[in-house]
Amino acid sequence: MNEAEPITLACLDLAGTTVADGDTVECAFAEAIATLGIVSGTASYDRALARFRDARGGSKIGIFRSLFDEPRARAAHLAFERSYHDLIDRRGLTPVPGAADALTRLRGAGVRVCLITGFGRGTQARVLDALGWWDRADLTLCPDDVPRDRPWPDLVLTAALRLGVDDVRHIAVCGDTAGDMLCGRRSGASIVAGVLTGAHDHDRLHAAGATHILPTIAALPDLILRTPANADR
Repeated sequence: MNEAEPITLACLDLAGTTVADGDTVECAFAEAIATLGIVSGTASYDRALARFRDARGGSKIGIFRSLFDEPRARAAHLAFERSYHDLIDRRGLTPVPGAADALTRLRGAGVRVCLITGFGRGTQARVLDALGWWDRADLTLCPDDVPRDRPWPDLVLTAALRLGVDDVRHIAVCGDTAGDMLCGRRSGASIVAGVLTGAHDHDRLHAAGATHILPTIAALPDLILRTPANADR
């Protein structure tokens, strides 16, 4: 990429990347599988939790489908969404420090922003409502909007089509999971930045194809806008 090929679209993940997660998503997952009789202290619980952690970044219904048959997967996903919504109500949600400013800086510089997630549309809406972020992005997408979720490139390519991107090299992708990195690389994005505020660590993000590793999304505007940044290539 050179100065003639600026970044014009940033596709940014939600939980763990722009939204501080802590253990909220994992707690909702544990509560969801408990409704199917899978509880802490059992081998089945350990296997399910390991699968969940490994697949972070993908659609939640997809994770449940990898664990259960279709009726139980749908029941678990519904329980997950209810639990996550309840946790939002009890705990609230906060942005990752610097995330809101990063969105403002990017859009102020003419970079369009798409917020993407593995949550279903209803949960994505609850997150955006809780943060008051509906006006922070040019587009929001979730697995309901595409044929295939991450790690396939469909979310990023759909954002490019809807926002009229001329060249996939003009795209930056930022996320906290290996699935985010694979999605970005498969889409052809020039910048695929992993952040260390979420599910997967430096080595996992690097192995999945991250072009840069950032401490938080707060460093992304400096990287995209080509000003000095603390980025590990």
